[in-house]
Amino acid sequence: MSVRRGEERADAGGGGVARRTVTRSAVMLAAGALLGGGAVGTARAGQSERERTRAWVTPRLPAPSGPHPIGATTLYLVDPDRSDPWEPGIGVRELMLTVVYPARAVPGRPVARQMTEAAAALFAQIDVTVHHLPTSGVNWAATTTHAHLDAPAREVPGPVILYSPGGGDPRTLGTGLAEELASHGAVVVALDHPGDASEVDFPVTRPGRPERVRTTVLRADPRSDPGLFRTMIGTRIADIRFVLGQLAVLAAGGNPDAAGRALPPGLGRALDLGRTGVYGHSAGGTAAAQALFEDPRIRAAVDLEGYLDHPGPAPGRPGELFPVARYGVDRPLLLLGSAGFPHRGELARSWSAVRARSGGRVHRAEIAGGAHWVFTDYAALAPQLQAAGLMAAEGRRALVGPIGPAESVPLVRGWVRSFFARQLPRR
Repeated sequence: MSVRRGEERADAGGGGVARRTVTRSAVMLAAGALLGGGAVGTARAGQSERERTRAWVTPRLPAPSGPHPIGATTLYLVDPDRSDPWEPGIGVRELMLTVVYPARAVPGRPVARQMTEAAAALFAQIDVTVHHLPTSGVNWAATTTHAHLDAPAREVPGPVILYSPGGGDPRTLGTGLAEELASHGAVVVALDHPGDASEVDFPVTRPGRPERVRTTVLRADPRSDPGLFRTMIGTRIADIRFVLGQLAVLAAGGNPDAAGRALPPGLGRALDLGRTGVYGHSAGGTAAAQALFEDPRIRAAVDLEGYLDHPGPAPGRPGELFPVARYGVDRPLLLLGSAGFPHRGELARSWSAVRARSGGRVHRAEIAGGAHWVFTDYAALAPQLQAAGLMAAEGRRALVGPIGPAESVPLVRGWVRSFFARQLPRR
């Protein structure tokens, strides 16, 4: 989810959608080229905002099942020791995070939206085209979460679990699973990887990034470009490792937010960094598994259908295995795939390699009836859009498979939640 403290409008205070220098044609090019085709819909001339959204569908996120109310806040982090690999002119590496956590009390705290208005406006141009979603008729900015903005944290140290989304996807598409884990006692830290992510809404501007909203640089499937894929995964791993260090600052009583924004009361005391896990979808799963291999602070990881090898030098030729697959892991790793993923055969080589070299520490499972994005909020959202007549059955099946959300959502939640509960037990 994407939340902003004390603001309902993401463009308040400057740098909103109206001021961005990214042209509409450039955004359409990015969306169309990333995974191929589709026109971006626009409103009819003369329509007011009220008229355009009155009859539109507002997608709903499934409620978490745990006993705890949940809070959410954002963190803006800056790594001064790294230059941004996609936009070197920025000079540093910036990150946006959403922290979802068990709350002590929520009365009077507003419920967070899944996306800020500025991010939703770009989502409706970029993401809907990439994933063949409805180009009109959906009010993406109106979807609410179940987390309360800046609610005081429950000061009982819980496991800390980082989330890395799929290539080109924003962290907001992992809201449902993050809320589920937090409602059962975990603190979930969802990362955006700017430049890679479709859109990232920052609280401030800075030199080299004059606008608040930053869009993706990806123009093709990263698996078609070995150099780009290597940069993307390497950057994500470095992002994860930097965030771990900043969470240690937070747990020690500091405030790592680069804009100096106040944090929810008790948040640092809710972190048990001795029980740290990471999970990710697609490219995020690749990064999660390799980060587990590289960083001993991570005790367990879940790879949701991410390759553990590099793209091959030519079609049909296998690529180099990541070290996690070449050498195996000494801590638990869950590989969770879907029966409908069209590249299961390519995935099998690297997944089999890591299992063979890890002494029984790697477990593999599959969601029958699911497709690649069944691990994201699309599992619940796409069927709603189909039921509203806004999405064809074949589009929904390609995205999340024929499985219904009443089955898929508890399945994915159950696998990830139970894995971390076993591997990150209370001390």
